[in-house]
Amino acid sequence: MPAESTPAPDPAPAAPSSDAAVLPPARRRRLRAEVWIVLGLSLGQSAFYAALRLVERLTREQALSQQTATLNPTRSPRPYLDLTYQVAGIAFALVPVALALYLLSDHGRSSLRRIGLDGSRMGRDLGVGAGLAALIGIPGLAFYLAGRALGLNVLINPAGLDAYWWTVPVLILAALQNSLLEEVVAVGYLMERLLELKWSVPAIIAASALLRGTYHLYQGPGMAIGNVVMGVVFSWYYLRRRRVMPLVVAHTVLDVVSFVGYAVLPAEWLEVLGVA
Repeated sequence: MPAESTPAPDPAPAAPSSDAAVLPPARRRRLRAEVWIVLGLSLGQSAFYAALRLVERLTREQALSQQTATLNPTRSPRPYLDLTYQVAGIAFALVPVALALYLLSDHGRSSLRRIGLDGSRMGRDLGVGAGLAALIGIPGLAFYLAGRALGLNVLINPAGLDAYWWTVPVLILAALQNSLLEEVVAVGYLMERLLELKWSVPAIIAASALLRGTYHLYQGPGMAIGNVVMGVVFSWYYLRRRRVMPLVVAHTVLDVVSFVGYAVLPAEWLEVLGVA
């Protein structure tokens, strides 16, 4: 089979202009309001509740390291209702993604091409995404275990679903949903809008990374810091390449390994890995 041709490098994005007059004041006000609305409906809301959850955890008598955060929990003891709840939750969680993409398509531009969520470079995106997953995932596991040892993280149960025939497919869909929501909203949408608002590059990277860290606070300060680091790496990559697809691939791989691995691996293996 012939090797895939290497595409030309993406052009470096233009640096945000410091001339605030380029953006009309009415457009600036509208964009600011739009960003707050989108975040208020999605990850900004999650960040607020995650911060409250951390306060609640820290004020318990039980030590933080002895507490558990369960992801993808069972919603009903009846399997068909549980499946309905899971699928509906995944579908409705993607509505802010659709909203962000719709808003980025203003002036007739394709939002998918604008943030690089299309399939034009799928081979390269898959390779870069796998590399980013390894870059983040392997140190991330060590960081999680270190945080647990220092009492900075809760025990994370990534797969709280009961064992049904549909458990693994739902966990894979949940991983994809998380990836699309976080990478489209916290990276593609937010960074494009902040570029329009003439924020500096360091401020844009900081805003995206801190948002990512904040909505993970419910897992403990250690995991929040780890996600800020991940956010810096992902934001830096996006500003260089203006493609969110590799980030979606990387995030999906990380979550699938975490969710499905926890659901299917024997308890003895999880104990050896230090995650049970």
